[in-house]
Amino acid sequence: MNNPLITLDRVNKAFADRPVLQNISLQLMQGEITTLIGPNGAGKSTLVRIILGLVEPDSGSVSPADRLKIGYMPQKISIDPSLPISTSRFLQLANTSNHACHEALEMVGISHLAKSPIQSLSGGELQRALLARAILRKPNFLVLDEPVQGVDVMGQNALYTMIAKLSKSLNCGILMVSHDLHLVMSATDQVICLNQHICCQGHPEQVTKDPAYLDIFGQTKAIYTHKHDHQHSIHGEVLDGQGNHQHGEGCNHD
Repeated sequence: MNNPLITLDRVNKAFADRPVLQNISLQLMQGEITTLIGPNGAGKSTLVRIILGLVEPDSGSVSPADRLKIGYMPQKISIDPSLPISTSRFLQLANTSNHACHEALEMVGISHLAKSPIQSLSGGELQRALLARAILRKPNFLVLDEPVQGVDVMGQNALYTMIAKLSKSLNCGILMVSHDLHLVMSATDQVICLNQHICCQGHPEQVTKDPAYLDIFGQTKAIYTHKHDHQHSIHGEVLDGQGNHQHGEGCNHD
């Protein structure tokens, strides 16, 4: 039987008196992949930041399991193109051993790129490097923010297959933020459809038939436009155009 890794009970959050999350109750389970979807402004980024412990809810509770170890993969990072840094050195910035870095790169299938400059990696290779960094310390819970961002369709399918394998090999729970439910249907156990509150949740095929889901996305694919007008540091903080940390709610791709 799978155990809950994080339990949220009646969580609420507002910014400047504007409700962002209302009455959110959910459990994220060990060994299960959960995909979080929703339109722009739905509160997805805020919910993820609350789960990561970066933002405190205004009310309600967040209860992590004992010995919870989280790995986080941001959607996008900012790396100075003039910085001479290899892929393996990029992983070592997380203060881990060479052996751990090599093992993580092997698990995501890019150990042959260990000495390549991180800036030279393709979109799919960079996403794998970010995934390798997220699994360095063998977490039991992974948070992946749009893990196939900037990857072509074939590469997306390969990445989702790898994520499913990592869930089994690490016996970890995974929370993925995605903009297209149809693309991840075969790679997720449950879906949470968010629009400031939880509209519906369950198995992906069940969710796509739910009236609340259809009211948001209609009969077509669950696709919405996301303008990612910022970058992240290697720690996931939002940066402005000059590379400085921004304060406030964070990502505006809720």
